Amino acid sequence: MDLDPAPRKKQKLADNVSDLFGKNDFYNFELKPDHLDKPIWVCPNGHVFLEAHSPIYQQITDFLIAIAEPVSRPEHVHEYIITRYSLYAAVSVKLDTDYIISVLQTYCKTVNLPSEVIEFIQENTAQYGKAKLVLKHNRYYIESVYEGVLDDLLQIQSVRVAKDTVQSMIIESGENHIEDVREELDRLRDAENVEVAEKVESFEINPDMIEIVRRDCHDENFPLLEEYDFMNDTKNIKLEIDLKPSTHIRSYQEKSLSKMFSNGRARSGVIVLPCGSGKTLVGITAVCTIKHRAIVLCTSGVAVEQWKRQFELWSTVNPANIIRFTATSKDKFPENQATIVISTYSMMGFQGKRSAESQELYDKLKNHEWGLLVMDEVQVVPADMFRKVIFEVKSHCKLGLTATLVREDERIEDLNFLIGPKLYEANWLDMQSLGHIAKVQCIEVWCPMTAEFFQEYLSAKPRKKILLYVANPNKLMTCQYLVKKHEAAGDKIIIFSDNLFVLELYSKALKLPVISGQTSQDERMRILYSFENTSNNNVILVSKVADNSIDLPGANVIIQISSHFGSRRQEAQRLGRILRPKTNMVQTSEFNASFYSLVSQDTQEMWYADKRQQFLIDQGYSYKVMNIVNEVLADQTLKFSNKNEQKSLLERLLQAKDIDDEANEDPDDITPETMSRKTGDLSRLSGQSAGYALQKKSMQRHKMFRMRYKKFKPGT
Repeated sequence: MDLDPAPRKKQKLADNVSDLFGKNDFYNFELKPDHLDKPIWVCPNGHVFLEAHSPIYQQITDFLIAIAEPVSRPEHVHEYIITRYSLYAAVSVKLDTDYIISVLQTYCKTVNLPSEVIEFIQENTAQYGKAKLVLKHNRYYIESVYEGVLDDLLQIQSVRVAKDTVQSMIIESGENHIEDVREELDRLRDAENVEVAEKVESFEINPDMIEIVRRDCHDENFPLLEEYDFMNDTKNIKLEIDLKPSTHIRSYQEKSLSKMFSNGRARSGVIVLPCGSGKTLVGITAVCTIKHRAIVLCTSGVAVEQWKRQFELWSTVNPANIIRFTATSKDKFPENQATIVISTYSMMGFQGKRSAESQELYDKLKNHEWGLLVMDEVQVVPADMFRKVIFEVKSHCKLGLTATLVREDERIEDLNFLIGPKLYEANWLDMQSLGHIAKVQCIEVWCPMTAEFFQEYLSAKPRKKILLYVANPNKLMTCQYLVKKHEAAGDKIIIFSDNLFVLELYSKALKLPVISGQTSQDERMRILYSFENTSNNNVILVSKVADNSIDLPGANVIIQISSHFGSRRQEAQRLGRILRPKTNMVQTSEFNASFYSLVSQDTQEMWYADKRQQFLIDQGYSYKVMNIVNEVLADQTLKFSNKNEQKSLLERLLQAKDIDDEANEDPDDITPETMSRKTGDLSRLSGQSAGYALQKKSMQRHKMFRMRYKKFKPGT
């Protein structure tokens, strides 16, 4: 008879742990004797956890950023995941297989690195760099110095079709070219034991199939390297440009650019920096380094003007060599000169009939060979109407810039083959602590619905519900209350609303200027200039057109009264409007900027608000919940504070069109523009239907939840 129940209890505990966590049960992992001094956990599923309090935190962070994707980086423990794309990026910056495994093994808390992780790293770093996509005389070639590599690539159907459609097989054997490629391979990996072929083999491929070829090569674990030997490019005209002596780039900007440039070559990829941290200067510095023709693509005409001013501010380029190509500005294209062209995605991607002037300039852009293509707000590129622009413009190197590398349609991974791997991603909280971006307090303000509005809300159709919770009188009064408070403190305030009805309502009631899709370019620039440079205009109303690429360094307060459903990207972009370092910034624990999100209580808006915040929470931000309804209701000077005004507003809303949002397609959303009533449950409102927080069906629930459901299911 077993008198000691302890072993049974221990075994039962282990069984319960395994039952609950399955493959994520690391209960039996053996720890190193000095595991307390080791900063990382490496899990068999590729997730890596870093202790932020480690004395070598910064060094390990730089390494993890190079080999893995950040998942969540709050204050104490950071989570990363190793992916094949992150490993491609690691190899592209000269980190070889053995080095990656060695560093993980050295700093991991467990005795052995999981075999699954080792195999995954070996498998996904073996082929990178063996084949290269090259642009020559406006024609694309795949080349390699490795014998048999091109034969392997031709086993991929799309590569074979792309080659056959141009009917060309070229074998180059020039000594100079061989030396260049040998040097490239030495830089990418330890090539001491690699037999380099005596000739460079290459074949031309159909330029219309570039996207398909790159995608399929990635899928077959044979990614094509795309680099530009700009220092030895004597065929393309040099651009006379340098940074001004007074221009100084910050340490994180320099670090991000070091991932792009090496040994006189530029590699294509994406750099991720917080809003307001100087992404534009990073792009300008890249152009100044390459010194060949460049194209910059932006999301709006306002952004085009801002990029032009920034080039003139930070660089020595001749303003006559900066060409704008927008619906309202088409500068003359100089012949036989290197230029910088700044345009918009929509202008370059337009498929309809163009004016004669526009078509002429567009044809010149397509027929030239460009050194660098800079894509601002690169997260928009995977959209169908924009992705074709990348290959319409034939460029040797592509640089994507963004603060929010996130989409809800799962297309963000397409950037890996459309442009290149992520080269660098900064930590928002680290930059905040160093004073490189403002210290923002995020506040969610709960606004109860008035009785009359809530009664109508309960029985309204889906689109009318949106209008009712956006125009909730208590929310409108709360916004006015906050405006009065911050205006008295001398702050500069931006009020965001996607709903045009509410924008016009506020504009007329409070006599405030509005920027929306209906505002002309000249009027936008006038309002922005007045807001930034005078004390007479401290508050502006804006729609989603100001979500990104609007530079307002003086703004330090944002009040969001309506938004685009559950878009994480939009939340972060709006926060970014006030992230620029403030002139009075000091290294204290005090906040110097405020981001208010006004939410109508007990409505769908609360569910959307929760999902919108997830990206910023993963960056380490936290939201403070505030309820100031008593203070607001006590102020009888506010518009819509009496019942008659509220009743009149409700009547107007019920008679208005269901919704008057700007009909801009937003792929980062959990609710499409064309909404329809569907059978579902409350789980849809939290956003998981778009894949961010995918909840499994009842028969697919995790064991832990199945057990709980069985125990507490209705009727038992």
